[in-house]
Amino acid sequence: MKILAEKQSIHCRYLIANEQDLQWGLTVTTVGKQKLGINETYPPKDGHPMRYLFSTEQGRVLDEYQLLYIIQGSGIFTSTSCGLTSINTGNMFMLFPGEWHNYKSNPVTGWEEYWIGFKGENIDNRVKNGFFNKENPIFNVGVLDEVVQLYNQGILIAIEQKTGFQQMLAGIVNHLLGIAFSLNKYAGFENMEVINHINKAKIIFSENFQKDVKPEEIAKQLNMSYSCFRRIFKEYTGFAPAQYLQEIRIQHAKELLTNTNLNIKEIAFESGFENPEYFFTAFKKKTGYTPLKYRNFTQGKGF
Repeated sequence: MKILAEKQSIHCRYLIANEQDLQWGLTVTTVGKQKLGINETYPPKDGHPMRYLFSTEQGRVLDEYQLLYIIQGSGIFTSTSCGLTSINTGNMFMLFPGEWHNYKSNPVTGWEEYWIGFKGENIDNRVKNGFFNKENPIFNVGVLDEVVQLYNQGILIAIEQKTGFQQMLAGIVNHLLGIAFSLNKYAGFENMEVINHINKAKIIFSENFQKDVKPEEIAKQLNMSYSCFRRIFKEYTGFAPAQYLQEIRIQHAKELLTNTNLNIKEIAFESGFENPEYFFTAFKKKTGYTPLKYRNFTQGKGF
């Protein structure tokens, strides 16, 4: 099958942001797409400002983040913090400001890429908090029409540049980052063949939270050691099993406090807390409110 036989095709926009845009927390600098055919030179020499051009012999450094998405073809990527790595169809990879990087398509296959560049305190904070890092810049998300449409929507918004276009583009970036983070994390669990076990555990918790359900017993039902179950469950959900059960109970208590006239003791028992005093302490620690104050607030009675 002949892949990417047509000539280079470039469609890109480079954008500016005003002071109000910068206060939003994330602004977009560039968005576009290009297609490189078999044996065509990468990167193309036309259509980009000089600050974005780079030589595949020397690489480059940018002062912004970029998220690139390869929907066809293959190539290679390397950076200061990440060794030489293959890039394949369905991969996203992130460029970091101040980080030397280099990448190019495979001349045997060419590739079709989308990109969006951005900067701001929102993404800086996500990197600072470990959601994204220079050592692991590649995300396996697969070829998804939803992602392609987001990039195409970004290109259209950048072309039209209606009032508030930077804020709309920031929303697209956030959506793309969420997809990259979530699907790449999910792909890692597919290799461990434990997703069904974790989802089954979540169902057991949801259906039995009013009972004296113990995470250790659930691990036993799933034929897993508790230490392994606890580790994998937390990696997948962000909660240790006992914390997850507590979250379900607190959420149920919130619903009862808002939508019923049950007293606090009854709500504690209905939510799976055997001790009303412990319920009071746990609820306040989680929400910042006592159960009664939360009820008054959500029922419009004030404090």
